[in-house]
Amino acid sequence: MDEQLFFKKLNSLCTSKEIFYFLSSLEAMSDTMASGALQRIAEVEVDDNGLKNPKGVLENEVFRALCFQFEFESSKLSNTGLLNALQALIKLRIDPQSTLMASLLSEGKERLGKGQLTVKNLCALGESLLELEGPSCATLEQIMNRMQEKDIEKWSPRELVMVYKILQVTVREGEQCQDLLNRLNSVTLNIVSQLSPKFTSIILSSLVVLHQTQSVPLITALCKHSVKHIPYFTGDELVNVLEAFLYFGHREEIFTEALETHVPKSIFTMHPQTVSKVMQYCCRKMILSKPIFDAAAESFISDADRFTTDQIAGYIIPFGTLNYLPPSASSLFRKLETVLHARFSHFQPHTLLKLLHSCVLIQRYPVNFLPKIFSPYFLQQLQAQPPGLDRIVTSQLTQLFLTVNLECPFYEGPKLLPKYQVKTFLMPPSSLDVHLLKRVKTGLLYLLKKRIYFASEVSTPYFYTVDIEIKLDEEGFVLPAAQCEEVHRRIALCVDGQNRFCINSHNLLGEEAIKQRHLQLLGYEVVQIPFFEIESLQNCRKMAEYLHKRIFPHTYGVGC
Repeated sequence: MDEQLFFKKLNSLCTSKEIFYFLSSLEAMSDTMASGALQRIAEVEVDDNGLKNPKGVLENEVFRALCFQFEFESSKLSNTGLLNALQALIKLRIDPQSTLMASLLSEGKERLGKGQLTVKNLCALGESLLELEGPSCATLEQIMNRMQEKDIEKWSPRELVMVYKILQVTVREGEQCQDLLNRLNSVTLNIVSQLSPKFTSIILSSLVVLHQTQSVPLITALCKHSVKHIPYFTGDELVNVLEAFLYFGHREEIFTEALETHVPKSIFTMHPQTVSKVMQYCCRKMILSKPIFDAAAESFISDADRFTTDQIAGYIIPFGTLNYLPPSASSLFRKLETVLHARFSHFQPHTLLKLLHSCVLIQRYPVNFLPKIFSPYFLQQLQAQPPGLDRIVTSQLTQLFLTVNLECPFYEGPKLLPKYQVKTFLMPPSSLDVHLLKRVKTGLLYLLKKRIYFASEVSTPYFYTVDIEIKLDEEGFVLPAAQCEEVHRRIALCVDGQNRFCINSHNLLGEEAIKQRHLQLLGYEVVQIPFFEIESLQNCRKMAEYLHKRIFPHTYGVGC
């Protein structure tokens, strides 16, 4: 039968039984046709759980006859027939130690040594060796050496992808391969628009593993290209793409919009790990996407019982970090409490602390679990596991303790011992917008006439640092900042730059929201000075007028 007609008929068959019946009707076929038949059998009979009908396939006379022919005539096979058969038999889970597999592998390696394989053949052999022997296979380096002799400009997308995959697992620290990678990256940049979802994901993942941070044009092109593939990525592929966005610090608004379209309508069919990674991406990029978060909340309420503990934390922590309560918040946190009661001991200590800390940021108080968190046993567990009781961990413990004291006066369980408390909460350098603070201080100087009447970056006895503090006496007059007697009111100015808000939003981040809430409970009059209200004020006088209205709304204006 003509090969073209053969493959057209073969691809129309949907079961191994139909394929075997078709093959038995043929008088003869080429090794390319025979290996194609094995590949088609693998396509229809293998799923995520393996071979669907092992007995019906492996004990079939036609199948056994094909295998016999491939085993004992391997030296007579074409390169395509040999390597396609090898790939198909790997998919069909044929024993790697069998004489059949040994014969095909031996023949493939012999042809590699003689330089008889094309780029396409080298890729097929490389894929097979990765499957069978893993990244430690010595032959992979031999394949890479042969590949470098070929003309990269003429490679197909599949061949480029295969080389990335092999480099990803064979390149060790300090090994010189950047020249090859530069050539590879340059050629790939020209064919990005041709890449399938699978190939896009594989290349991005390889660029992460190979630390290709300098390949900005390629990374940017791949990230933009990935937008149109979002509905078609598998769960694992989407995870790889999101990890690449995070690793390379990339953010595309159209990518977020595509996620917002795809995730809510697909959430109940998506793997929890994929949704968890989407939430992590939003959290790390400070993207408050209400459609995604609302859908994740519904998914959690429905399916949290089958999530791993890391997935549970992955779903919930972003709500606290980005300071957002979804419409289903009451059901969401009831479900979380039920899950925690059932599986508390299953959580890693650091994961549990992050999870409970994120809850208090949005005024969800885990009082039923705090006695265990503050217990010496749990604190020892925290200390024993990396990163131990570092500054971030002790800050979270201290903030939990402070929250209990200020917001849960009915709590009567164990307290956090002073030796586990920090003196002041760690404030990321990026949290304070120094340029904005300087503008506000200049405006205050214009308003109050003397620098002695306000202090900046003031450490309080209550762990928090106040951006600007102003003290007033009983009659409302401003006191020198250094004065400690006769202080009747303390005003805390929170100079909130863009880094304290979610991206493209006026929604404060959880850490800043809890700080302002606690300062108020500690007796401060909190005055928020958000960047979006003052960035358009063009001179000192306008800034002073604004500050006067915000700080002293009931007194006369500037200059009166």
